Amino acid sequence: MNLSFFDQFMSPVYLGIPLIALALVLPWLLFPTPSSRWLNNRLLTLQNWFVGQFTSQMFAPINVGGHKWALILASLMIYLISLNMLGLLPYTFTPTTQLSMNMGLAVPLWLATVLLGMRNQPTAALGHLLPEGTPVPLIPVLIIIETISLFIRPLALGVRLTANLTAGHLLMQLIATAAFVLLPLMPTVAILTTIILFLLTILEVAVAMIQAYVFVLLMSLYLQENV
Repeated sequence: MNLSFFDQFMSPVYLGIPLIALALVLPWLLFPTPSSRWLNNRLLTLQNWFVGQFTSQMFAPINVGGHKWALILASLMIYLISLNMLGLLPYTFTPTTQLSMNMGLAVPLWLATVLLGMRNQPTAALGHLLPEGTPVPLIPVLIIIETISLFIRPLALGVRLTANLTAGHLLMQLIATAAFVLLPLMPTVAILTTIILFLLTILEVAVAMIQAYVFVLLMSLYLQENV
């Protein structure tokens, strides 16, 4: 019984073919395509407004040189929100609950920001490893600590996204199972459990959007340090 709770996080396979690729491509098919008309439909107008507001807020504190990342970070934001929201539907698979996928998104982007800083301003990039005014005996220790914290950043990004979504899905399944089991035994308690499940579902919708925003926000902060 306990093992079945984790079956939802296994990559679906049909006739020996992994379907995770379909789960990764499907969100892109749901986005409205831009048109050449002067007046767009409501969905496309809402999408353009959201991207504009997100980009202007995210890149306000970043230098002009970092604005080249606006397209990739805005696309990543919409993509993560779509994956997280689609994963809340019944009988669906959430690719962002896989640590390997989240690390595959976090490591290349983090490494690109670090290499960008090393190329454009190597002195400032290396200066982050040693705070100003550090006593001489503490310099080797602080350099080691700052280097470790630098390399932990992509791991923290991937683990944060994976842990929050995995915990939310497990909690929803546990409460749903409890409501189903209690329904013939204690209907009143089952109804209360169902209400809690409904409120938790609303919370998970918010968590799905917030975690995507936090992922991209932290990536923009790493970019800001190296631009």
